[in-house]
Amino acid sequence: MSRWLAYHGNAIYLDELIYQPEHSLIHQTLEERKAVNYVNGDGFGLGWYAEREMPGRYHEIIPAWADDNLRSLTHHICSHRFMAHVRFSTGAEVSRANCHPFIYQQWMFLHNGQIGSFDKVRFTLERLLSESLYNKRVGTTDSEIIFLLMIKNGLQNDPIAAINQTMYEIEQAMQEKEVTQPLQASICISDGNSFWVVRYSTDNAAPTIYIKQTLDSITLASEPLEQNEQWLLVPKQQILHISKKNTLTFHDLIID
Repeated sequence: MSRWLAYHGNAIYLDELIYQPEHSLIHQTLEERKAVNYVNGDGFGLGWYAEREMPGRYHEIIPAWADDNLRSLTHHICSHRFMAHVRFSTGAEVSRANCHPFIYQQWMFLHNGQIGSFDKVRFTLERLLSESLYNKRVGTTDSEIIFLLMIKNGLQNDPIAAINQTMYEIEQAMQEKEVTQPLQASICISDGNSFWVVRYSTDNAAPTIYIKQTLDSITLASEPLEQNEQWLLVPKQQILHISKKNTLTFHDLIID
């Protein structure tokens, strides 16, 4: 599976989380490189907020551990809120357009997981999009479809309702096509002020998300970045809202 992290708090240089921790995102990709059938080497993505409303973005298709430009950028970019993602493809081609995070206006989105048998439901899900949103699609991943469906369902006005409705629509499409493989979702979304974090699966085996909260920051990651008791597992089948002031609110993910 892919790996990701997200941070909000006092501004830091990005390499303080992406490179420096004992189990940093880069270290995780190096460990997976040793695996026989499982390598997070299908591209890397970075998104960060600064003084402008639109977030910055860097995507590359070479593995993160081999990208000298990434090391230099993260050493010099300082941000109070950012996301990073190392990709393990579940079928879509390796391209910059398929690297996370995806961006729409001031919104950023990243995802670890999959829509089971996506090829069987892709056409159904794409038809749910308006023409204008469909034309915003730049890649071929199921992740980008999830993001665009959330925008279609009102992400900018009511994120909790939009997330619930999107999961419902995906599950309905899967049922109609008699898909048996699970929908798995480890998701992080931001508008530049808040985070919405989703940990959900139809087989009750959702990809992990861990959270570490200090007095002035919150870090989210697929795996803890170091070995200490501060990292807590986010509950399954939940939407976690993290406010600008680092207040945590949990919502049940309800599929009507």
